[in-house]
Amino acid sequence: MKKTYKIDVDCANCANKMEEAANKTEGVKNAVVNFMTLKMIVEFEDGVNAKEVMSRVLDNCKIVEDDCEIFF
Repeated sequence: MKKTYKIDVDCANCANKMEEAANKTEGVKNAVVNFMTLKMIVEFEDGVNAKEVMSRVLDNCKIVEDDCEIFF
C-alpha cells in the first residue's frame, strides 16, 4: 500500500534527512520525500497499520529535524 502525505520542512537537506529517517522505520518498505512539492510518498510493508507506522516515522523524523511536520 502506498500513501502520500503533506509535509512541512524548511530546506532540501532537511527533507533528505526526513527521507532517510522514514526509510529506516520498521513497517516502511520505501519512502520518498519531494521538497519542491512538500510531499512524502510512503510504501508500507504488507499487513502493517499505516497510522501506527506513520506515528513512528514522525518520531524518527523529529529526531533528525525537530521542526518538521507530517500531516496524516
